Amino acid sequence: MVWGVSSGALFFIPFARDNFMLFQIISFVLDVVVGLLTGVCLLRAYMQAQRVPFGNPVGQLVFALSDWIVLPLRRIIKASGRWDTSSLIAAFLLQMLQFVLLWLLTGGKSNPVALPWLALCGLARVVLSGMVGVLLIYAILSWVQPHSPLFGVIQRLADPLLRPVRRMVPLVGGVDLSALVLLVLLQVALMVLSHLQGAGLMLLARPF
Repeated sequence: MVWGVSSGALFFIPFARDNFMLFQIISFVLDVVVGLLTGVCLLRAYMQAQRVPFGNPVGQLVFALSDWIVLPLRRIIKASGRWDTSSLIAAFLLQMLQFVLLWLLTGGKSNPVALPWLALCGLARVVLSGMVGVLLIYAILSWVQPHSPLFGVIQRLADPLLRPVRRMVPLVGGVDLSALVLLVLLQVALMVLSHLQGAGLMLLARPF
């Protein structure tokens, strides 16, 4: 019996150490696939909220990877405001599915009450990681390919995130350090999030 880490959460694995590698492989594949699909659904909602056109390679990829789950949800969930509710719910359901599968893989004997909390923490982790990814791509393209069509899309995604920071962080020697400051803040937020998951893990560790 060993402890294993998956999706930023610690799971108690009630089987022999020989099978631990198999659990790690399965949880890693789940983390990659579900993380990608969750990020795509969140990006779809964010692009729609910011009115970023989808007639570009990024938008087409988002549609291709998320239509299968978002479109059926739209038949039963009405749109609300500028945010695509169906895409947000799809992202949460994907995270919930991942943690339920991991819970079942560990035997399903621990308390499942914590699963929604872990799914929310997983969703927040994807949001923060996605913001880090957008800022890194924005920073790189602004230096190497500032006139590419892709940079225009990334800039429209990054600007709303950077705007509040730019109001507080002045230019230093004519250099905009807002992206660097926000990246540091996001890393701190990810650290805080990992501690917040502890509350859910304590519940999950209790026998069902």
